[in-house]
Formats: sequence, structure tokens, C-alpha cells
Amino acid sequence: MARIVGVHGIGKYRYFLAAGSAQGAAEAMRAKWDRYLHAGLGGGTPYTGQSYVSEVAYYAHLLRKETPPATRRDLRKMDPASQLVLADWMKQMGGAGTVAGETLTGLIHRFAEWLLVRLGPHAKDFAEDFCPEVAAYFASGDAAARVRSRDAVADAIRRNRPQVVIAHSLGSVVTYEALWAHPDLSVDLLITLGSPLAMPGVVFERLQPLPQAGRGRCPHGVRRWVNIADKDDIAAIPGALKSHFDGVTCDEKVNIDWADFHTVRNYLGCGAVNEYVEPFLKV
Repeated sequence: MARIVGVHGIGKYRYFLAAGSAQGAAEAMRAKWDRYLHAGLGGGTPYTGQSYVSEVAYYAHLLRKETPPATRRDLRKMDPASQLVLADWMKQMGGAGTVAGETLTGLIHRFAEWLLVRLGPHAKDFAEDFCPEVAAYFASGDAAARVRSRDAVADAIRRNRPQVVIAHSLGSVVTYEALWAHPDLSVDLLITLGSPLAMPGVVFERLQPLPQAGRGRCPHGVRRWVNIADKDDIAAIPGALKSHFDGVTCDEKVNIDWADFHTVRNYLGCGAVNEYVEPFLKV
């Protein structure tokens, strides 16, 4: 059986609140990832406890300053750093164009309404998690949240020595930087799902190491890198990474759910990872 490590995406702090510890949160997520992967790999057979994932690297609690219980975030009440992330992200999405003299608060209000109309409540909820967590991670080059998050991912990889790492959403950013920051780590296959790694103005130009001449590079310890993105995923802008990063083996576009476009449940369950993961499961 392959050793697979997962790396979660945005909005997973609730697992920490429920479990009371990072270890408990990681275990709760691992159990779910096993079920999600089985939905894709199992060919319709019932899930009976099959184990595919050795650990889901957990870091969401490291992106929060507040202590439990945490309140739900609101686009219109976010801190300035999160609002700037939202403004740059809005440019990529083409939503709620600017009006002369309009304040950032007013623009955010209209953008929230635009998200609801265009993509429904899932999109607004996603934005309320995405912007503060991206802002916390990229607060500075040596921000505590950034260093500790990538160290947590590196520790999980080092503990498990996986053949495959599956990194979802913001987790793909943390994993990318963790593999660069810890060159002793190596994996046979890196799969990124719904990745914002190439998002201009929000992520790409802020990566460590910095892209050179407009291009990032695959971490040296990664033998193969497969990127998968849903055509409607508003986090994966642009969805294709090969044109922005040297060393990406292939980009695959999928169509998982127009209204629920970013969940790891749908990415793992749709079967998109099957052909890449199955050879390792037969070892």
C-alpha cells in the first residue's frame, strides 16, 4: 500500500475547535480523506474502512491569532490585509468592477453580493476563509504563521516518508514552500488540487523562492508533479500551472460541481486522481 500524505486547504480551523488539538483535527481529516479517496477509487463499492492516507498534515490552527471559540468571518469586516488580498483576488475573477471614487469597503460589499448571485453561498463562505488565511500566511517572508505551517507540513512528510503527497488549495502553497525549505524531503508524486499557486498579485509573486523571469520551479525533491483543477474553481486562477512552473508534468481540467467547485471531497471523489495514485496502491 502506498504511503500517502494529504495536506488540507482553507477553512479547516473548525476541526481544531471540534477536536481540541491539532493531532485530533488531523486524525478526523484523515478518516474523511480515506472515505473521499475510496469514493473515487472504489468503483462504487461501499467503504468498509480501507486506509489510503497515512496522515493529513494539519496547520489551520497556526493561521489564527484568536483562541477558541472563533466567530464566523465576514467579508465586510475583515482586517486591512485580508481586504487587500480580496481586492487583488477580485481582479483575477473580474467581479464587481470598480466605480470611480468607490471605497474598498463599498467594493467588497458589492463583490459579496456578486459572489452570492453568481456562485451561491458556498462561494461567499469560501472567500471569508480564503482571504484571511492567505493574508496570515503571506504577512511577511518570515511570518510565524508561514514558517510554522510549512514546518508542520514538512514534519508530516518526514514522519511518514510518503510516496505521494496530495495537496489541496492553500495546502499546495504551504507544501510547495515546505519542500523548498526542507531539501532533505523527497516524494515520487506531488498532486496539487485546486491550487492558487499561480494566482498573480495574490500568491505567485510572493512565493519563496521567488519566481525567476516569471516562472516558478518544481521543488528538487519532487519526481513528478500533477496539477488538477476544476474549470469553475475560483481559487485555482489560473487553473493550469505548467505555463507558470518548470517541472509540472501535466495539468488536468475537471468539472466536479459548478456550485461546490473547490472541496477536497469532490476532487478526490470524482476519480481525477485515480490513474496517478493507483500504480502506487499496487506496490
